[in-house]
Formats: sequence, structure tokens, C-alpha cells
Amino acid sequence: MGYSTINWDMDDDPDGNVQHIAQHDLTKEEVEDALAEPEGRSTSRSSGLPIIFGTTSTGRFIAVVFQEIDNETIKPVTAFDIDE
Repeated sequence: MGYSTINWDMDDDPDGNVQHIAQHDLTKEEVEDALAEPEGRSTSRSSGLPIIFGTTSTGRFIAVVFQEIDNETIKPVTAFDIDE
């Protein structure tokens, strides 16, 4: 995918992206796994933002919705398990 930087909010920010993924029992590391080797890409139907699909090192198949900050930087918005 070519992104070298992932922007994360503070872990304890109740409105931040870390908390949004934690609501789906995911960690930053799992999201980073999926972003490192995406297996598909599309556009989120609800937000219109880019979305990738990938497998985590723990074996979960997830979707990651994110904002593209620039050619090298993204900011995950949320992530969640999906059926393959």
C-alpha cells in the first residue's frame, strides 16, 4: 500500500481511533497487521472513506476504515471483524 506512517490518537482519548477499534476488541497491532498486507480495498458504504481488508497475526479477518492524510500517512478511523 505504500503508507509509512499510521497516525494514532492517544490511547486514553475516549473519542479517538484507538478506542473505536477497542470497541471491536481489536488492538493497534492487529490493525497495523492488516494495513501492512491488505488483501483488498474498497470504499466504506457508510462514510465514503477508504477501507481495506486484511488478516491479523492473530488470524482475524478485519476491515479497517481510514483517512488518507497524504501519500505516506493514514489515520485509522475504526476497524472490525468481517465475514470472508
